[in-house]
Amino acid sequence: MKKQPQRTCMGCNVKKDKKDFIRIVKNKNNDIKIDRTGKLEGRGAYICDNINCLEKVIKSKRLERVFDIKISEEIYENLRGVILDK
Repeated sequence: MKKQPQRTCMGCNVKKDKKDFIRIVKNKNNDIKIDRTGKLEGRGAYICDNINCLEKVIKSKRLERVFDIKISEEIYENLRGVILDK
């Protein structure tokens, strides 16, 4: 049995299998995208598929610090939509 890669949520700091998270990617052009497949190229950050974790990340501006750029409200709204539409 193949071992699953582990990642840590930026909101709650819980370690889980990579497939259990939503991946947010910043590519070379500083575009921020939501990556459900885990295959997009670029710097990745992970959060649980949970609205509470997303709100913690937004409140602490952790995503902005990790990617070192300003994150638009539109990206956060898209993330909310992805989490609430599950």
